[in-house]
Formats: sequence, structure tokens, C-alpha cells
Amino acid sequence: MAKFMDVHHSMKGITEEQLREAHNADLAIEGEERVHFERAWADPESGHVYCLSEAPSAEAIQRVHERAGHKADEIHPVPLSIQ
Repeated sequence: MAKFMDVHHSMKGITEEQLREAHNADLAIEGEERVHFERAWADPESGHVYCLSEAPSAEAIQRVHERAGHKADEIHPVPLSIQ
């Protein structure tokens, strides 16, 4: 499975609770698309939210996000990472 980072631009003012709710909505249905959302980050001031996932495709990620009610504005493959 490939890794992806997706970005949402219009979540200005998002709280920790709202981020958790959005992430949990993704987790509840991710298996139907063979996606696994690993982690989410947010900048409430700018409204940017970032999600790291493993998935068969960017389209599968978008389908989960759309069904969960928060379509991604960008989805980028992450072919290389280090820890």
C-alpha cells in the first residue's frame, strides 16, 4: 500500500474535539475502501488539516473523506519517508 498526505483548506477554527470527530468518521468507514488513516494534524488559525494514510489510491482516500463529510482539497503521494 502507498502512503499519502492529504490537505483540507477550509477548517478554520477547528478544535481538537472536531478534529477527533472528523478522524473518527474516516476510521469508521476506511476499511470499505482498504484505506487506513494513521494520523491527523490541524492548524486552527489557517484552517489547514493534514491526514497521513495508507491506501490503494488517492481516489480511495477521497471517497472516504467525501462520505465522512470533509472532501480533501489536495492529496499527495508520499513515496519516501524517514524517522
